[in-house]
Amino acid sequence: SLSGELRPVRGALAMALASGGSGRALVLPGESAREAALAGQTRVLAADSLLAVCAHLAGQSRIEACVTGTADGALHRQGADAYADLIDVRGQLQAKRALEIAAAGGHSLLFVGPPGAGKSMLAQRLPGLLPPMSEQAARESAAILSLVGQFRVEAYGLRPYRAPHHTASSAALVGGGSVPRPGEISLAHEGVLFLDELPEFDRRVLEALREPLESGCVHISRAAHQAAFPARFQLVAAMNPCPCGYFGAANGRCRCTPDQVVRYRSRLSGPLLDRIDLHVEVPALPADVLQQAPAGETSASVRGRVEAAVARALARQGKSNARLTTREIDAHCRTDVAGTVLLGEALSRLGLSARAYHRVLRVARSIADLAGCAGVSPQHIAEAVQYRRLAKD
Repeated sequence: SLSGELRPVRGALAMALASGGSGRALVLPGESAREAALAGQTRVLAADSLLAVCAHLAGQSRIEACVTGTADGALHRQGADAYADLIDVRGQLQAKRALEIAAAGGHSLLFVGPPGAGKSMLAQRLPGLLPPMSEQAARESAAILSLVGQFRVEAYGLRPYRAPHHTASSAALVGGGSVPRPGEISLAHEGVLFLDELPEFDRRVLEALREPLESGCVHISRAAHQAAFPARFQLVAAMNPCPCGYFGAANGRCRCTPDQVVRYRSRLSGPLLDRIDLHVEVPALPADVLQQAPAGETSASVRGRVEAAVARALARQGKSNARLTTREIDAHCRTDVAGTVLLGEALSRLGLSARAYHRVLRVARSIADLAGCAGVSPQHIAEAVQYRRLAKD
């Protein structure tokens, strides 16, 4: 500032990570220094003013180095206060089961149901079911948030949860600008991206998600700048079954014509739906279920099973099931004769594509990991297939 006071800057953690191992020290404003110190690779000096920096360089007074690392233990904070708890959601047993499978395998998820059924509540509970982030994953996530000035030191190590509005542009969602900056899919790196009212998003915006969903990375090219940002996120989307939201309701509340329903659902392309692993119906809850006391499992108990399943997958293949390649699927998702026959019947009856076929096997592998089974059985495949039925509708 004009008074010589040092103001906070964006990207302090990213700069510290980039300069790690260079042997240089960074002099940063106090607030930015706390952020950069999390890198743990570079000596960071916290200064309040330009006069303090000059005095340090002249040897008149020393600037103390900022403490590095995660001394507060924030990286592994997974308590009840950190995330919304799954026990708050009443009923919806199938949707809760789908959340558990998605968390265990890193799968994408689509909820379809009327307004007020609990789709948003379910999505908000997914970060609390995921295992704690590794040190590297936490640094990557924090560095991206730092680039846009949204990183908070006290939130270090917590899974990001991003929920952009359906009016978001392609640049806001995927990234862009004259000087490329990360979009929502990168800000959700190692966390959850929730897209509510999915058909209301611009079709071109949704189509831009197809490549990052497969690769976990987004490349942005401009005339003078090129940038690549990581985008390994879990997509959770929600939509109504029709424009008014009440298609199929027993009370006949829906007044949409068949053409309106078809046009509404056709806003989502087949290739995009193919890339979403789990399609789950979330029905409206009856009054007696809403009036009952909350019943079910807490996020902590479900997270225990998820962590065990993730540990099995990492020990077997070194990555999540959702990231398995075709060759790795052949090696780790084998099933017996009965399972092969069942999968073949599902392919013919539901008209599944080759991509959907592989995604069914990945989901079945996650279900087997949750059950502690070494192989994929017909029961696992049958459960995985039922999460693809909406693709045909």
